[in-house]
Parts: sequence; C-alpha cells; structure tokens
Amino acid sequence: MSKKSSIDLVHAPVPGILRRLAAIFYDGLLLLALLFVATAVITLPLGRPSGASLPIFQFFIFEIIPLLFFTGFWTRGGQTLGMRAWRLKLIRFDGGDVSWGDALKRHLAALLSLLVFGLGFIWILVDPEKLAWHDRLSQTRLIIVD
Repeated sequence: MSKKSSIDLVHAPVPGILRRLAAIFYDGLLLLALLFVATAVITLPLGRPSGASLPIFQFFIFEIIPLLFFTGFWTRGGQTLGMRAWRLKLIRFDGGDVSWGDALKRHLAALLSLLVFGLGFIWILVDPEKLAWHDRLSQTRLIIVD
C-alpha cells in the first residue's frame, strides 16, 4: 500500500451507528443461514447432541463459526458481505490491512461490547471519533469506502 493511500484511509469518513447496524443485520442473516447449514451437517449424520457433547456443540456453533466467519472476511479484504453492501471497510488505525491477530482481538472485544448490554456499540453516539469500544480495544476501525 502506498503512503498516499494509507493516509487517505486514515482520514476516511467513519460510519455512524445506523450504517453499522445495517451491515450487522445483513451479516446476521448470512451468519444465521450458515449456522443452520452447520447444524444440519453435524446433526443429520450424528443425531442431536446431548449430555457432555451439548456444550461443545453449542460452543462450536455459536462461537467458532461466527469467529471464523468474521475474522476470515476481515483478514481477506477487510469486508464482510454486509460491510461490502453498505460500503464499509475494516482497517487498522495506521491504515494497514487487518491481521488475524487484529481480527481476533476485534471479535473478542465486540463480544465484550455486546455482553455489557450493547454499551460498547452505543458508545459510538458519544465518542468524538464515532468509535466503538471494540474499535479502540483492537486498534481497528470501520471506514466508508466508495
């Protein structure tokens, strides 16, 4: 990446909460479909999990698959399908591409933002740079792209 394009990315406009929520909704629909497929792939041949296997199954379905979904997209072009539809891109604070470590930190920090009643997301409304908690904690941010 050239220095000029890196500087342009650093100063690119930041989306507000409504655009972020729209991309989250779009990605949520895609993720829900993926979770249905993953559940079918596991339960059709093996049957419904129970007992000791239930927590492992739930962890795989509700944490590992979303983790792979988001980090995979973020590290390959900085955009999920929902982000692409709403012209958003994830970059590091320095304008660089997101690494697997950055994406993992962002994913875990976004879970924290969500688990405290969504306060980490709502923070965008009061933050002077429109950054959520997970943006700051992971040193990444969303920008609006053409």
